[in-house]
Amino acid sequence: MPNQHAIARLVAAVSAVALVALATGCSKPADQGRASTAPAPTTNASTVSPGKAASKLGDLTAFRSIATDVSTIVDKGDLPAAKTRIKDLEVAWDSAEAGLKPRAADDWHLLDKAIDKALSALRADAPSQADCKAAMGTLLKTFDTLDGQ
Repeated sequence: MPNQHAIARLVAAVSAVALVALATGCSKPADQGRASTAPAPTTNASTVSPGKAASKLGDLTAFRSIATDVSTIVDKGDLPAAKTRIKDLEVAWDSAEAGLKPRAADDWHLLDKAIDKALSALRADAPSQADCKAAMGTLLKTFDTLDGQ
């Protein structure tokens, strides 16, 4: 029987993939012979600021949300938990690459490098809270910069 930690990681990974599917859109039509009970996606005022253009990559809210979680965990000093949570970002980002990268390859590479630096900081043999905090700050600024284009 799987332990609770393994189940929690699986749920987090599945949730991250679901968020990416919502954020990047789905190529499968909602109505394929049966009525959909899910409400149509709507634009939420809290995710789109007036006067700001959406990223060329599309809606990055799901990815930024995970990064925000990681940053909060780093701020609390729980680097092992932050390392575990950032894996969700890595999995979601890698899963969405084929759909995102063709939209704006330069932006994708910029964000990918920021994600890689955050991953490296948290996965260091002896991670430093200061280094992890700096890498997460840079990552969040990169999200914000791309959303402001």
